[in-house]
Amino acid sequence: MATISPPVAAIRVAVRDALRGVRGHVLVACSGGADSLALAAAAAFVAPRAGLVTVDHGLQPGSAERAAAVVSWARDAGLAPAEVATVDVSGRPGGPEAAAREARYEALLDAASRHGAEAVLLGHTRDDQAETVLLALARGAGPRGLAGMPARREVGGVPLLRPLLDVSREDTRKACAALGLSPWEDPHNADPSYARSRVRHGALPALVAALGPGVVGNLARTATLLADDTAALDSLATAALASARTPDGSLSVPALAELPRALRTRVLHAWARELGARPAALSHRHVAALDALVTAWRGQGPTHLPGGIAVSRAGTHLTASSRAGKTASSLADGAPSGSSPAEGLLL
Repeated sequence: MATISPPVAAIRVAVRDALRGVRGHVLVACSGGADSLALAAAAAFVAPRAGLVTVDHGLQPGSAERAAAVVSWARDAGLAPAEVATVDVSGRPGGPEAAAREARYEALLDAASRHGAEAVLLGHTRDDQAETVLLALARGAGPRGLAGMPARREVGGVPLLRPLLDVSREDTRKACAALGLSPWEDPHNADPSYARSRVRHGALPALVAALGPGVVGNLARTATLLADDTAALDSLATAALASARTPDGSLSVPALAELPRALRTRVLHAWARELGARPAALSHRHVAALDALVTAWRGQGPTHLPGGIAVSRAGTHLTASSRAGKTASSLADGAPSGSSPAEGLLL
């Protein structure tokens, strides 16, 4: 009887666990790197109906040829459909990393919709999670940022699953070697102009050298623990936001004032997003200014939020208006039903 390489077995188990309860078609997002290639090979083995999408950003010479090679391998491995999604990242807001990420996820969600996929599998590993936590620390992020990448997140009705968050990057390389696969090494991953690359090749190895190899797993475990705490607080914040609403769509200051700060700021953050403030532009200082209207109000003027939204205190109520003159209630009417403080965040 042939012996299965332990890394191959571990990845197959991780994928099988992630797909528990999923009965229909799934798609694997595969760049051709070791992480996503090992993931795709495991999905081909354990998932009865799995396909593959590789995104060609067109940012490097030969990218189309590499994408075609990934699709050719996928078809030979029994993954169907297997296709290339070519995207254009030019003209998008943010830096090149953010533009590529936004285009990539749009392409993956489009493919999932066209093929009726029940989920999309992503190849982020435990090392990626540790890097994400370090980057969040450097930005001064709160618990939500330090919670890192979720193992499951639903976007546009499509579950995005990350089965490998407990698997090391080294094990994905070993799995590829055991299966005779030749992963592609993206030169962008070693480019020091990218913050994640500097963390991967500088900051994280320095921490491992100073504190031992357990640092990577401990950082990833921190993300898991904070994700659990954040989910619980978000659930409480959703209920508290509903309780603080008044019939005209404003928020009751006394109801907010009696909440613990950690809960109150989540309520204010969720309300700001509901009013139309873009999550990427909504910062700690905006929420702190809203909180000051509740806890340190001395007649100060309105707090201005991204998107041209102004929040003012009138007596015992917080009210909002936009440049177009809409009130808080009309602004909230456009918010998605059942929205929660955690919706629309990361990745």
